Amino acid sequence: MTIRIAVDAMGGDKGLSVTIPACVEFVSQNNDVSLILVGLEPEIRAALAATESVGGRLSSGQPVASLLGSGRLRVQPASEEVGMGEAVAQALRGKKDSSMRVAAALVNAGEAEACISAGNTGAWMAISRYILRTLDGIDRPAIAAPFPTLSGRDTTMLDLGANLDCTPEHLRQFALMGSALVGAIDGRQQPTVGLLNVGEELIKGNETVKLAADLLRDAQAKGQISFFGNVEGNDIYRGVTDVVVCDGFIGNVALKASEGLAQLMTGFIREEFERTPLSKVLALMAFPVLKRFKRRLDPRRYNGASLVGLRGVVIKSHGSADAVAFVNALGRARDAARNGLVDRIAKVLG
Repeated sequence: MTIRIAVDAMGGDKGLSVTIPACVEFVSQNNDVSLILVGLEPEIRAALAATESVGGRLSSGQPVASLLGSGRLRVQPASEEVGMGEAVAQALRGKKDSSMRVAAALVNAGEAEACISAGNTGAWMAISRYILRTLDGIDRPAIAAPFPTLSGRDTTMLDLGANLDCTPEHLRQFALMGSALVGAIDGRQQPTVGLLNVGEELIKGNETVKLAADLLRDAQAKGQISFFGNVEGNDIYRGVTDVVVCDGFIGNVALKASEGLAQLMTGFIREEFERTPLSKVLALMAFPVLKRFKRRLDPRRYNGASLVGLRGVVIKSHGSADAVAFVNALGRARDAARNGLVDRIAKVLG
């Protein structure tokens, strides 16, 4: 089966200069995928032509002309685009032919199995929810993404900013969706779920977290999830559980802190090579280790957050993503669609 992914080609800080080369690279390396490039048609075709003029490929891709001829790349016109700083209401109500809206509508119409955008997060959330609607039993969709860990197995965390204020029931729903997501994308059987708290003890936390823990223990008793219990902030990066559940306020802070840590390490490595001759020698000796550590923390590897709880696979790429990062996000869209993420969530909700 060919997985069809609708791509908001206009979205992101760098727009077409990132999305088009990334799409060419991804589709040329994955024969089980076709991409629908949604946006301003003249600009998309110009970007494709520019890619063709430098060989029509990145590392090991196929010529753009052959990908277009075979239908594995297709352009879907949209007359409007949503700006990165545009108000959500304007994007939702005022631009009914935006590249975001057309991409989501392709999934809703069954013409694509997944959609992806690197554009305005709030607008993408609102448009996707309006077009695709939430699954039965889900009050609010959540943003979920993987975090690197010392164990080498990623930990998926949600919510990462879609819902700043959550009830215990919302956290229960996040746990069910996160478990289904990890099962679909990473293929883990009975992934463990941890509830983020200020301590492991049952008496710790505010009333929302305590009540959520009761609901998650009940979900485990019903065989819906494998609930580990409370986890603390440092447990995220230790890889104690496969899934960590929290409200969107805390999750977004953790996400931004992780991005800051990656930037800190990059800056530290660069500074060490610019210091005294002795420090340069020591840095060169440690370079293989530092390089592996930097690669482990490289946010491009973890690009592609899933908007779970909707009636379709929706992926949000980081706005500042480069072509490498966007390729990784496309991979998450393909894997989620191929492994039936939406059906898995619907099934666990019963």
